[in-house]
Amino acid sequence: MAITPKENILKVLRSFNPWWISGRGNPVLLKPYKRFAYYEALKRLEETAIKRTVVLTGTRRVGKTTIQYQLIDHLLQSGISPEKIVFISLDHPMLKLAGLNDVLECYHENVYAKQDVYYFFDEIQYATDWNAWLKTIYDTQPETKVVATGSASPALIKGSTESGAGRWSIIQVPTLSFYEYCALLNIPAPKLDPSLKPSQLLKLSQQERGQIINKLSVLANHFNRYLQVGGFPELALADNDLLAMQVMREDVVDKVLKRDLPSLYNIRNATELERIFLYLCNVSSEIVAIDAMTKELNGVSRQTVLNYIEYLESANLIYLSYPVDLSGKKILKAKPKIYIADAAIRNAVLMDSEIMTNPVEMGKLVETAVYKHVAAFYYQKATRIGYYRGGSKDKEIDIVVDYPNISNILIEVKYRENAVISDGDAIITHAKDAASAIIITKKADDFGEHNTAYGKPLLRIPAFVFLYLLGHAEKNGYKGIQ
Repeated sequence: MAITPKENILKVLRSFNPWWISGRGNPVLLKPYKRFAYYEALKRLEETAIKRTVVLTGTRRVGKTTIQYQLIDHLLQSGISPEKIVFISLDHPMLKLAGLNDVLECYHENVYAKQDVYYFFDEIQYATDWNAWLKTIYDTQPETKVVATGSASPALIKGSTESGAGRWSIIQVPTLSFYEYCALLNIPAPKLDPSLKPSQLLKLSQQERGQIINKLSVLANHFNRYLQVGGFPELALADNDLLAMQVMREDVVDKVLKRDLPSLYNIRNATELERIFLYLCNVSSEIVAIDAMTKELNGVSRQTVLNYIEYLESANLIYLSYPVDLSGKKILKAKPKIYIADAAIRNAVLMDSEIMTNPVEMGKLVETAVYKHVAAFYYQKATRIGYYRGGSKDKEIDIVVDYPNISNILIEVKYRENAVISDGDAIITHAKDAASAIIITKKADDFGEHNTAYGKPLLRIPAFVFLYLLGHAEKNGYKGIQ
């Protein structure tokens, strides 16, 4: 006798798939704003020459499931038969208990018998042997298309390497960019040249740059709230910011630390995991020495720290930034900088009412936001994002976009009232060999060329302008986004 009767499985499936009866998606679940990742997933879903399974990865509440519902609505609007589309939440207790084989059998026996279907698997990593299932579906059902979501990206990427090579594409869904946040909240968008990119600003006259900053100045008032709660669509739309931060702690952090990761990685002591994450929240944007961290945590082994950092990265709660060699000498010890995946997560965890008025803490928040934006922008490009530290005085460059065999992009975050850069700073001395060098400032009037003794000007640009223009450039990289 089956653990879960198929009649019960069918009831759950029908509740998740209302279009089988109504012919349309649930309007409550269909959000009007479409994220950049939606268009990337749609492009892969509609590709006919090259078949690819689409896997969306990102932390909780970034909108992965919403993207699936929006894709389903697009298919329904395009005339696809409702019975050919099935949404399966593998995080649901009954479906998880039943197993994927019984769920698919139930669907095909009772709803649609053929194999030319659209499977939408939510939280695919909870299915036993999920990667083998995706491979089997790909190999045996050539007319079937699959869109899956997962919150454990390294597990998904490992699976795609082992079983899905040439079969599926990983699309990262980060927390909202500042551009997406403004669009989601219907903040009036300044009219900008679609081809405008931050790297082009140095080619413009100061008057032209001034016109751009004037158009974007209205966005400055929204930047602090974006740093506080703006990374998650539903919470960004909330009227109560304190409640939004509480929900973020409960749904984004606590569920991941106390349920998801212990379940996926058989963690017996979730308290140690919480302690490590709290520590990382405090040092976000700093270089982390594992031995020093182990000593400060008192009682947590070095290997446990290393394992748990890997697990937190797998849950998309942190980014690891490794050193880049700009001097031609090997870096022997690769101590990473660690960033919390979104400044708003850090705020929600630390619950420090003075963060937004503390210049040092604001500098950490803004560097965290800048790194997240740059990492997301270059995610699918042949490059890596790291930092530089070296030279006779061990000077640092916060963020380096490291292109293989091409000049790099250097970024230094100076989010303060008096953002002084001296000619001895690393970003100045290395700017001559870079494609571009950018200083992220605080004030709207701290914008323009930064001339140096080495002859190559740098770009000074306020944080809210840089992040908005990066999102503007990303948006215009996708055809058809309105």
